[in-house]
Amino acid sequence: MDPGDDEIMALAHHEGRILITLDKDFGELAVVRGQAHAGVIRLAILPAVQQARFCLMVLARYGLELQAGAIVTIEPGRIRVRPAPSHPEPS
Repeated sequence: MDPGDDEIMALAHHEGRILITLDKDFGELAVVRGQAHAGVIRLAILPAVQQARFCLMVLARYGLELQAGAIVTIEPGRIRVRPAPSHPEPS
């Protein structure tokens, strides 16, 4: 039984895990609904034989940004990084 996207995202965040997915809904949960997460890598239209190689490369290159809450989308010929939103320091 599928626990649902909200629960999967919450569990990954609780465990400090970067979520790797083919599903764009996780990015929307993070951006539109502001759900807390420990980084998201989205594989968009990427052949299965390339997914592991690109994930390892993105983790090596953008690991710190992901841990800070970035969302990285990997598409053929393109990698997009959406940094974590910056929160102003309380006055």
